[in-house]
Amino acid sequence: MQSPRADVPLVAQLDPTQQRITHFRWVILALVFFGTTINYVDRLVMGILATPLQAQYHISDVQYGYIQSAFALSYAAGQLISGGVLDKIGTRIGYAIALTAWSISSIAHCLARGPWSFGFCRAALGFSESPNFPAATKTLAEWFPKRERALAFGFVNAGTNMGAIIAPAVVPVIASRYGWQWAFVGTGAMGFIWLLFWLPLYRRPAEHPRVSPGELAIINSDPPEPTVNVPWITLLGYRQAWSFAIAKFLTDSMWWFYMTWFPKFLNKQHKLDLLSIGLPLIIIYLMSDIGSISGGWLSSSMIKRGSSINRARKTAIFICALGVVPIMFAQQVSGLWSAVLIMGLATAAHQGFSSNIYTTVSDMFPKRAVASVAGLGGTCGYIGASLFQWLVGYSVEKRQSYLVPFICAGSAYLVAFLVIQFLAPRLEPAIVEEKGFDVIAS
Repeated sequence: MQSPRADVPLVAQLDPTQQRITHFRWVILALVFFGTTINYVDRLVMGILATPLQAQYHISDVQYGYIQSAFALSYAAGQLISGGVLDKIGTRIGYAIALTAWSISSIAHCLARGPWSFGFCRAALGFSESPNFPAATKTLAEWFPKRERALAFGFVNAGTNMGAIIAPAVVPVIASRYGWQWAFVGTGAMGFIWLLFWLPLYRRPAEHPRVSPGELAIINSDPPEPTVNVPWITLLGYRQAWSFAIAKFLTDSMWWFYMTWFPKFLNKQHKLDLLSIGLPLIIIYLMSDIGSISGGWLSSSMIKRGSSINRARKTAIFICALGVVPIMFAQQVSGLWSAVLIMGLATAAHQGFSSNIYTTVSDMFPKRAVASVAGLGGTCGYIGASLFQWLVGYSVEKRQSYLVPFICAGSAYLVAFLVIQFLAPRLEPAIVEEKGFDVIAS
């Protein structure tokens, strides 16, 4: 049999009957998109209902901060182990177990009757939702070549924004007509519908009957990587992992602030009630949807035009960091829609930033370590979110102001960019040798 020519693309060397190229990786992307959408719908219900629930159950702003901090802290704890577990058992079963658990945890909120019980439910939801992004990152690393990965993750991030659009559209209506309990029950039940598609459709690319040899060649077009199990603790010794983890610590805390306090800010600053708050929130998170896809598209298109991965990712990250800066002035703006546009720009820039820093994980680490590194970053991100929730709660209740949180949000992304540039100046890939990770000089 004639050996393949090195100068001819693999797809072109296939037998003509095998050259039909399927596109099933985009179906897998759609599944991850909808899984992430459900993830965000479930976690946002509490924030949208915060003002009436605080009034009904006498929950102070400080206590509300603690409740949301319980979610963030348990999410961080879950990500300590979720990435490693997913690397061992695979995303098909791991993602299904996680989604079942967080759907049940979301529904359980209907039984809460005060700060402690809401805090317990938020903690359970946070722990069970923690595998979502490690699973998404690992899935995209398995199904997409590097040149398509930032765009693909932009669509996954768009799932968070879709959840943020759906939640304010449906939660106020359900809560006003049937009671706040049914808002948690109705949104939590969506996860069980997703499972009916995920379990039959998901397999790894090489094992999937709907993936043609041509598509498999595209998926595997990156240089081969070492296949070795990576101990989670090993990652702590590598600056590439810390560049991602510290950036997540600084910026995830801001995203969770947007998710959990924007509805309360609009209620306090612009006097919006439960039924009138939906449209402004939808506009804000629709803008974030656009930012997510645009940020991923920007770096992917630069790579296709010949830019290095390092230059493309860093350019997109820096532009997005600048886009968040105007959020510092959100409290000083008197008009509702001016504030909404500033807040929407911040969420859009965050999502573009997030799409690209998640992609740097698969740029720098072998596929078998991707979920573990994503889990480490998620842990640090939600530790930061937990701490920031306390700060916001005290600032809002004691100072009656959102100024300090907004200043922190406006500056955090530029600081995160500088950290990435310092710790990973060329996004050097890490390879696995006999004694662990080593860095390739480039």
